[in-house]
Amino acid sequence: MWRGILGRKIGMTQFFTEDGKRVGVTVVEAGPCPVLQVRTQEKDGYDAYQLGFDPKTEKAANKAETGHAKKSGNGAMRFIREIRVEGGAELNEGDKVTLANWEDVGEVQVLSKSKGKGFQGVMKRHNFHGLRATHGVKTNPRHGGSIGSLTPARTPSGVKMPGHMGDEWVTQKGLSVAKVIPERNLIMLRGSVPGPAGGYVIIRPTQGYQPPVEKK
Repeated sequence: MWRGILGRKIGMTQFFTEDGKRVGVTVVEAGPCPVLQVRTQEKDGYDAYQLGFDPKTEKAANKAETGHAKKSGNGAMRFIREIRVEGGAELNEGDKVTLANWEDVGEVQVLSKSKGKGFQGVMKRHNFHGLRATHGVKTNPRHGGSIGSLTPARTPSGVKMPGHMGDEWVTQKGLSVAKVIPERNLIMLRGSVPGPAGGYVIIRPTQGYQPPVEKK
């Protein structure tokens, strides 16, 4: 069985451990996440839960989103993702995944979207050291250098070049859980989580912990 929960990054703060040490933590608002759809091996070829987070207003949702959510007795959601499971589905449409009893989770991995940095050169994007800022280089010391050769007279695929940087899904592993506040749907993770404040995240227990759910 493999479960997770959807949430939103709130920001970073500091947390004091029992021995008085101050550590930096990332506060994430996680859940409650209603189960919008259940994927099964017999019907879809794999087992998964489709979770929703951050409800939409009826005015902001279109008919397809509203109709899909109504099948499970919920409203439309802004962030919807599937969580793969092993051993068959145990939840039903309409059940809610919350942070209840997540205090026993020691370590998690977080999937989130990194900050977009726009179009960047090779020095920032690929950590090139650049050309010499001395004789012969003239006015372009941040150039990437040659990208091809006479044979085969073309640029091979995979060459590190300038381009779009950031704004991609990144998995941050090995984050320990500092504190869980279930009544406020908050979880504090020791360390940093990629992405800006307000960005959506997917939290999964590293040790395969199975948090309980609220049945209909």
